[in-house]
Amino acid sequence: MSRIGKKPITIPDGVEVTLNENHITVKGPKGTLERTLSNKVTVNINDKVINVEVESKENGNLHGLTRTLIANMIEGVTNEFTRALEINGVGYRAQKQGTKLVMNLGYSHPVEMEAPEGITFDVPNPNSIIVRGINKEVVGQTAAVIRSKRPPEVYRGKGIKYVEEHIRRKEGKTGKK
Repeated sequence: MSRIGKKPITIPDGVEVTLNENHITVKGPKGTLERTLSNKVTVNINDKVINVEVESKENGNLHGLTRTLIANMIEGVTNEFTRALEINGVGYRAQKQGTKLVMNLGYSHPVEMEAPEGITFDVPNPNSIIVRGINKEVVGQTAAVIRSKRPPEVYRGKGIKYVEEHIRRKEGKTGKK
């Protein structure tokens, strides 16, 4: 049995959770999320508390996963998930045009990205990007796609990196002697 899967999930005020066989819907002040869960896991809702149970140990890997997915859905509809990115490099910058994110990353053309459904971009200054949304999976994937447009390089540190990410720098060929 999973230690994470055993923990009950409390439903905060203002959040409505409906379960229809193995399809769960979570409605909250920020929006609505839906997900189809595995048939091998049973979910019980009793008095603002959700419990996830699994029948056999073979399906134990789904126990903690299902509980975490439901907890992230509840967290997302109450508080948005954010992912912050930082741009380093001379002439590298980002700006927002409507729902698009336009980045100058040292290529011969600007890199444009359209925001996926449910995602918003914030650009507080030209060297930082904040990705916001209620679905944690989509927020993380969108931030990873933005980072992949110009990943940080290890010699000068130029590129797009997560704010909490630390880039280990290499010396280069002049430091060998």
